[in-house]
Amino acid sequence: MKFKYLLIISLSAASLSVSAQKKKAAVNQNPSTAATLPRPKLVVGLVVDQMRWDYLYRYYDRYQTGGFKRLLNEGFTCENTNIDYIPTVTAAGHTCVYTGSVPAIHGIAGNDFIIQATGKSMYCTDDSTVRAVGSTSKAGQMSPRNLLVTTVTDELRLATNFRSKVIGIALKDRGGILPAGHTANAAYWFDDASGNWITSTYYMNDLPAWVKKFNDQKEPEKFLKQDWNPLYPINTYVQSAPDNSSKYEGKFPGTAAPTLPVKTSELYNGKMGMIRSTPFGNTMTLDLARAAVEGEQLGKNTVTDFLAVSLSSTDYVGHQYGPNSVEAEDTYLRLDKDLASFFSYLDATVGKGNYSVFITADHGAAHNATFLADHNIPAGTWNDAATKTEMNKLLEDKYKVKNLVISMDNYQVNFDNAAIKKEGLSEDAIKSDCIQYLQKQPAIAFAVDMQKAQTANLPEELRTRIINGYNVEHSGVIQIILKPGIYSGHGTTGTTHGTWNPYDTHIPLVFMGWGIKHGSLTRQTHMTDIAPTVASLLHIQAPNGNIGKTISEVLVQEKN
Repeated sequence: MKFKYLLIISLSAASLSVSAQKKKAAVNQNPSTAATLPRPKLVVGLVVDQMRWDYLYRYYDRYQTGGFKRLLNEGFTCENTNIDYIPTVTAAGHTCVYTGSVPAIHGIAGNDFIIQATGKSMYCTDDSTVRAVGSTSKAGQMSPRNLLVTTVTDELRLATNFRSKVIGIALKDRGGILPAGHTANAAYWFDDASGNWITSTYYMNDLPAWVKKFNDQKEPEKFLKQDWNPLYPINTYVQSAPDNSSKYEGKFPGTAAPTLPVKTSELYNGKMGMIRSTPFGNTMTLDLARAAVEGEQLGKNTVTDFLAVSLSSTDYVGHQYGPNSVEAEDTYLRLDKDLASFFSYLDATVGKGNYSVFITADHGAAHNATFLADHNIPAGTWNDAATKTEMNKLLEDKYKVKNLVISMDNYQVNFDNAAIKKEGLSEDAIKSDCIQYLQKQPAIAFAVDMQKAQTANLPEELRTRIINGYNVEHSGVIQIILKPGIYSGHGTTGTTHGTWNPYDTHIPLVFMGWGIKHGSLTRQTHMTDIAPTVASLLHIQAPNGNIGKTISEVLVQEKN
């Protein structure tokens, strides 16, 4: 009899235990029943500068299990994510990822853009009211003040009454500053002059002890003294053109050819900025990200923290060598190793399953135009400087005013509006003359009056991207659309980006970790969808300029 009662009690306890476990699971899935809102301890945003979508698969067979393959095998990949605007450049891309917005709204119309009211050029994060912290260089006179909207990182700070910590890190100032937003605890970027990681007085008046300690390790010098040797035997880089492809690839000054190894130990001569154009720039960036996790105790907070990291060296290597180079392949194989190591570090410190991560790109890149032409694919370069000169001569002959076109940056025509007003000229007439000239140029597919884009005779997809990219205060009044395979020439080697074509606008997007399902999606998604998806994951408001939509398939569904 006693045994019978013990059995009943045991079964009842087991039933209560199972019930408790189910209840706990339900609470974890349903915030409305939780005592504390379930959120990840840390969100890590990774933007790989100039990463084409196909790089996820171009080198897949050579990736390790813990880097890109882990993201794909454990996370959720959105296979058809596209940029919503033009021009596709670094500053606009990083801003869009974190704001869910486009240049028409957020104001970052390019890395550099023309203030239409004054005709002056503005660098996206330039701020003469602040000074460098950690250096005496002008590279520290930067802040997010030109950004007109909030970021998802701002919204996290607002949602937690500024208890969440937000840190931005990138070699490029714009890659660290713009994602971190207006309210960040800090953003750090690399200063070529001192070889240090610096910030500005917008954030603080002195570097934290952990950043000083990191700078004291002199990582740039240590890496450059190692030389850039290929990770594997050169003959195994079968996804790339022959290593000595000097016709398509740019070389380092002082070298005979664009080949590996690069004897950086003999070349850098104290100039630490050289590290940007090697894979070690990414390694150093992720080393600083580790130091930030430890130094700021990210992921140990009572609320969610956010670490926004941009990996910039891929862009420098891509511009110099192009996407078909051994150097580009080696850079991504090394980045894969660095990511695997970084994820393992987060597993050990924050805890696997306690953090969420997403990885994407700010833009892609074209194949080298000469490389394509040599393989019978229509391609070429367009000389924007020569076009500007010719247009100015045409306009001067007609209107007797010199240099009415002051810039062709961002594939846009910017006028000297002050001169037009002073001379009583018709802007519409000048625009019409320029458009007629541009449409006769063999490299140009369309030349569009920005203010009439809605009724322009061009494909709807291009119309939308032109409208999204046009900021009335910061954009030129004519948008130039080049033919596929053609880009603004910066030389015959390497590559660039900035156009509407898939090689520039089709970007990777993979989520992994807390609150993320495993799977994939082939329907079209957009760069603007990243910020609202992260906001939904965190149960916070979307940024105030957001026009994107949550990618609901990515998130673990809550049970009501």
